[in-house]
Amino acid sequence: MKKFLAMSLALVMLFALVACGGGTTEAPAAPAESTETTAPAESTETAAPAEEVPDAAELVSDAFIDPIADWAQYDALIAQIKSETDFAKRAELMHNAEDILMATNCVIPIYYYNDIYLMKDYVSGVYSNAYGFKYFMFANMANGSDTMRINLASEPDFLDPALNSSVDGACLAVNSFSGLYAYDESGETVPACAESYTVSDDGLVYTVTLRDGLKWSDGSDLTAEDFVYSWKRAAGDATAADYAYMFDNVKGYPNDLAVSAPDAKTFVFELNAPCAYMQDLMAFPAFYPVKQSAVESYADWQTSPGGWCQEAGFVSNGAYVCTGWTHDVSMTYEKNPYWYDADKVTVEKLEFMLSDDDTAIFAAYNAGNLDLADSIPTDEVASLLENPEFYIVDQLGTYYVAFNAKSSVFEGKTPEQAACMREAFTILIDRDYICENIGQTGQVAANSFIPLGMADGNGGVFKATAEEGYFDAYAVTNDYEATVERARTLLKAAGFQFGEDGMLSAETPIQLEYLTNTTSGHIAIAESIQQDLSAVGIGLTIQQQDWNVFLQERKNGNFDFAREGWIADFNDPINMLEMWTTVSGNNDCQFGR
Repeated sequence: MKKFLAMSLALVMLFALVACGGGTTEAPAAPAESTETTAPAESTETAAPAEEVPDAAELVSDAFIDPIADWAQYDALIAQIKSETDFAKRAELMHNAEDILMATNCVIPIYYYNDIYLMKDYVSGVYSNAYGFKYFMFANMANGSDTMRINLASEPDFLDPALNSSVDGACLAVNSFSGLYAYDESGETVPACAESYTVSDDGLVYTVTLRDGLKWSDGSDLTAEDFVYSWKRAAGDATAADYAYMFDNVKGYPNDLAVSAPDAKTFVFELNAPCAYMQDLMAFPAFYPVKQSAVESYADWQTSPGGWCQEAGFVSNGAYVCTGWTHDVSMTYEKNPYWYDADKVTVEKLEFMLSDDDTAIFAAYNAGNLDLADSIPTDEVASLLENPEFYIVDQLGTYYVAFNAKSSVFEGKTPEQAACMREAFTILIDRDYICENIGQTGQVAANSFIPLGMADGNGGVFKATAEEGYFDAYAVTNDYEATVERARTLLKAAGFQFGEDGMLSAETPIQLEYLTNTTSGHIAIAESIQQDLSAVGIGLTIQQQDWNVFLQERKNGNFDFAREGWIADFNDPINMLEMWTTVSGNNDCQFGR
């Protein structure tokens, strides 16, 4: 379709040039100078009326607020949602929050996620849940090997469960650390370090009883005090964890968390308001324990909180412990004999290939050097759809692209004009092409940030059908010319001018940079968007970066426009809404800053 559109546009431009330049190139002769002294007759010609420029303030949504100067309103709404005990009202407020988020047009959803990977037919017992966590501790190898060879991604950014914010890092965390709860193969929360818990009548005080005999991987006892230390550390300002905000419903957040250990087996915490998804939080890596003496044995632990586990040999409490790490090449994890369920672990060793070169990863898998590959070249997907070793797993998440609200691209524009600019980008992107030709595994084109099928926290579904949303995800596919003209209208409202060819004029160009990591699918999507935006003359250059550098540059706001993705941390919209508060470490758009 894109090729056809490009050819059509070229023909239109050619015909326009012929029409404009088909006549003589000589200038008409100047009229002879009049010798009459009488006043010339009044002209009957009238000047063409100036084109009316749309008002950006009239084109933005009623929910729009300035994403920089007025974002405290959004922060306050999220705080209200988290304290609301009427679940119907809470669901309504979450819809309001998404209205505000989407009205900025900084967050541009592309499609709703599914997870794809290759796994050899002799491997069983591995499972992946809707949040992207892959569990290897119950794997079985029918080929007789006691080692599983895996690729998840390239060099991880953090292995400290409190500091990690990537899916590959979370996969490593759930296999090397254990929280109070975990997820089973059905996606349900089950006790892990916890044996049980009780909740006070008002839903605020949780008393957790730990399993007997919990130990760290060095053989030392793991007690309730370790959870007290770890939760306080993860929530506290000094650690500056991206996920610190997930503790904000615990009383005393951030620096005086209401957590205690009456004895070695009892962990108590108090909330500000009842929380329907507390078990999911107890299963989330940011809530996992870390050993205080291990953390603080690192020389610069106060200024570099994650430094203690940036080399092999660090203490953990999960099914596996990291015993080897050649940076940017490989990692080795070995069975932890002190894990509470160690007798169920039959795979003694996990060997991770660290790479995001999906061509090399695919070659390694085909050569028999990998048992599981989590990255597949885009041009190989179609041929794998009927392969029994190819897995497609539903996920609760959204692949999207995002603007830095503070980018110099918006310099000199009012907040409303900047929003109109971004909306033009939003509607020009051909999501149908991306889903069908790049994704290829049944992705659904997205028109909202909260993914299809997520629960609303009130017994219903937040977004039940693909038709619900903030724009027509297929408009540019079904009515190309009207969509492009709408984009021009939005850009005119933002102060941009167009030539007769329908392209941005040289006086008001748009040129910006798109940031992505190096995997082939992400690059293909970037190139597709680049072509879509060229329909009105927007210039987009693509900058590729290694995975961990890419993550840091996004986090620091060193970008104009970037590829993004968010897989839910649990099945409630709040976790995809609270990440955009001003203080959140996951607020890549820099809202409120």
